Amino acid sequence: MRNQGFKHVFIQHIKEHSSTYLFVFVLFVMGVIFGAVIVNSMNMTQKEDLYYYLNLFFGQVSDGSVGSASEMFQQSFFHNLKYLGLMWVLGISIIGLPVILIMLFLKGMVVGFTVGFLVNRMGWSGFLLSFVSVLPQNLLLIPAFIITSSTAIVFSLKLIRQLFMKRMQESPMKLFTRYALVFVGITVLTCIAAVFEGYASPFLMKGIIKMIS
Repeated sequence: MRNQGFKHVFIQHIKEHSSTYLFVFVLFVMGVIFGAVIVNSMNMTQKEDLYYYLNLFFGQVSDGSVGSASEMFQQSFFHNLKYLGLMWVLGISIIGLPVILIMLFLKGMVVGFTVGFLVNRMGWSGFLLSFVSVLPQNLLLIPAFIITSSTAIVFSLKLIRQLFMKRMQESPMKLFTRYALVFVGITVLTCIAAVFEGYASPFLMKGIIKMIS
């Protein structure tokens, strides 16, 4: 019953703020496209330098010297949680709305650049590598970033409405509690994504590297 209630509230929230979620999603996709475009704008020397360091990394992955799975899990988890946490805090600050949008765009740009560069330099092999190294954790991280950004924007706009228009439709404490619960859920998603990145991705990458080498 509790799960059904939560599901109903979540669906209702998405419907009520569908325009915000659509805007955030489009902004993220624009970041991905921009990141892919940057790859094509790089000169050959820049591509060769980056590809050299990428090959060194792939060599470390293949040799198993890139780091332990637990270290990679912790690095991934805390890096993404700090990034998401900053976006969440900016939602409380009200004035952080533009920064939230910039951070989301940059996240999309990094994803687009990573996949775009791998495919540009390695073709089908690069696509396979991006599929196993970028896709698994981002299937959870991308929704986490979109939900965090959207709820931060919604929360910030509600605070502005209550502060300047004096409309107290619901208590600030109730509003903040729901906002905090969203971040708890986001933390869980980030943890699962870090498990993929720390334990599954290196294993899959090692198999692909051996297959294409």
